[in-house]
Amino acid sequence: MAATKLLPAYLIIGTDELKRNRAVTRMKQRLEASGLADFNLDERDMGRGEADPEDLLSSLNTFPLGAEFRLVILDNCNRLPKAVSEMLVTYLKKPSETTVLMIIADKLAKNTRLYKAAVKWDKKALIDCAPKKRWELPAHVRALAPAHGKTITQAGAEELVSRVGESTRMLDNELKKLASIVTGPEITQADVEQYVVRTAEPKPWDFLDAVSARNAPKALGLLKLMPGKSDYMLYSLLATRLRELITAKALDARGEGGMLAKTLGAQAWQVKNHLTWARRFKMSELVDALEAAVDVELALKGSRDAETALIQWVARICGR
Repeated sequence: MAATKLLPAYLIIGTDELKRNRAVTRMKQRLEASGLADFNLDERDMGRGEADPEDLLSSLNTFPLGAEFRLVILDNCNRLPKAVSEMLVTYLKKPSETTVLMIIADKLAKNTRLYKAAVKWDKKALIDCAPKKRWELPAHVRALAPAHGKTITQAGAEELVSRVGESTRMLDNELKKLASIVTGPEITQADVEQYVVRTAEPKPWDFLDAVSARNAPKALGLLKLMPGKSDYMLYSLLATRLRELITAKALDARGEGGMLAKTLGAQAWQVKNHLTWARRFKMSELVDALEAAVDVELALKGSRDAETALIQWVARICGR
């Protein structure tokens, strides 16, 4: 898109809001250089009934006024009416030389006629905005921070993702806010905890990781925020995590820590911190915690106060 010659169409696919917004913003900025963007921009939300094929075709074929090109942006093209989709396919066979069409969709199968018609011009016509996996987001946050004049620690990035969620746009907004508040060159976990309000529901693995790190305040705080009726699920996940840490501890003692992922049948990224966490426990502490799970399970099945039993178990695991 930064090249001198623009393509007649661009297909933006994926739900990464930040990447999508940046792609659209760059194109708008190029149009605004003419000073007549208001006359040469047609932006439509196709999910709100703006789907008259004749009117849209007329807009696509309108000549720009005092500008290099006319920009037509079609957002929310996930389920276009057939008449509109077919019109776009036909249009893209011989598009206007003075119009740039941007088609934005969360998903669009590669075998559809519209997908093929839009990307046939050049491989650069496809702008992939597929969302990152959650485990990739802390690294992504750290890569975003320099744009705001700061760096952020790994722990800070992980805490930000935990509190804000997986929206890259929201993560970038919070980074921008933190950068304006934090005076030092680096944003830390403490900064995130102090200035970022939790808006995302905590995930079970955030809770498991806090327990594994023996961070009692964080673990108990997340436990309190977990949705109702999740006690037994958390109990089961935590019992499984204890077994994993016992396995990690045993392998580490034999100098075979590198075999952990294979032994557990997991991906390497899923157990990347297990050895570090396991080293914070004695083997007897892990075994004791797993044995205590029997009493917790009985409590969860109704023999006594389930919430208190789970809290005490978590505190016992995190204690030293």
